[in-house]
Amino acid sequence: MSPATTSLFPSLALFFLLFSTSNAHNITRILAKHPEFSTFNHYLTVTHLAAEINRRQTITVLALNNAAMSSLLSKQLSLYTLKNVLSLHVLVDYFGSKKLHQITNGTALTSTMFQATGAAPGSSGYINITDLKGGKVGFGAENNDGKLDAVYVKAVAELPYNISVLQISQPLNSAEAEAPTAEPSQLNLTAIMSKQGCKAFADLLISSGADATFNQNIDGGLTVFCPTDPVIKDFMPKYKNLTASKKASLLLYHGIPVYQSMQMLKSNNGIMNTLATDGANKYDFTIQNDGEVVTLETKVVTAKITGTLKDEEPLIVFKINKVLLPRELFKPAEDVADSPAESPKPSKSKHKVVADSPESDAPSDPADDQTADNENGVAGLDGRRLVMVLVSFCIGVLLM
Repeated sequence: MSPATTSLFPSLALFFLLFSTSNAHNITRILAKHPEFSTFNHYLTVTHLAAEINRRQTITVLALNNAAMSSLLSKQLSLYTLKNVLSLHVLVDYFGSKKLHQITNGTALTSTMFQATGAAPGSSGYINITDLKGGKVGFGAENNDGKLDAVYVKAVAELPYNISVLQISQPLNSAEAEAPTAEPSQLNLTAIMSKQGCKAFADLLISSGADATFNQNIDGGLTVFCPTDPVIKDFMPKYKNLTASKKASLLLYHGIPVYQSMQMLKSNNGIMNTLATDGANKYDFTIQNDGEVVTLETKVVTAKITGTLKDEEPLIVFKINKVLLPRELFKPAEDVADSPAESPKPSKSKHKVVADSPESDAPSDPADDQTADNENGVAGLDGRRLVMVLVSFCIGVLLM
């Protein structure tokens, strides 16, 4: 075998390794392979900690089996207090089984998600990890009078320097983490918006009945994009021309059924479904950021986030400088730009299908959907072409 061929194999292996690890880790899928952690997995999901774990690049999860979770649940903590306790079991650093047994000076103090989110008072969100006699490793909250409540049991899953899932024997005790936490269901969404420059939008939610859908989603996580009063005032002539069902779809288009902080929006660029998303009616838009500026692109308009009205997880409300216009209800800007000036009739007919159908809740434009599908297809095709070109090149070298 030639030297060129020999040197090719490491490069080829690295190439496929990069492709195989391009997808982020998913704690829910990791734990789903281990039924003994099903309860722990469930509560990571309902407290929205799973999403936070998945978006971080370096993380260690101290997993509790079903028996240990039963002990924790017997305290009958509220869901929001339970979230604080579980976040104490998520370290914002990587600790594999090997690193645990090779801690410098035999002990380490590391921050948890409880500390990183700002929910922990003082340094109560730090965890003490100590190597004990007989190869054991102990874990305890920093504010727990030096007590190490739990010991390392085994490694459940490890992806070096990305995510490590380690089983510990029992829950970590922390008075601060277990302190009662107010539930967000008492929040009045429309009242919050009305007091801070979004009264017009709040009034539309109430008059249309869409506020009920928004309120039903608060406990599970909700992000609202609220056009300010001057923006709604300018938009009202168009709004009044919509049918009742289209008005509802437009308003629901301004909500995402998951909590997304500003930092999460900046790190999660891409397509987002909304409260209006329903089957074939996509009603999605694209999150983009340029430095500190975050925009929402609907293919009809591009709106910019201009401020935050309320941020109390699981609810967050942002101000935006434009009404979000879904392509299912309004003509995309790119179609307007591409329409031939000498052929107005097809454009007019197409517009009627979108805006003048009183019987349709949220009519979609097949051409627009095809445009989006084609764009996605091109992106996927380019990736496949890259792979095929490189593989063909490698095979060619091997045959030389």
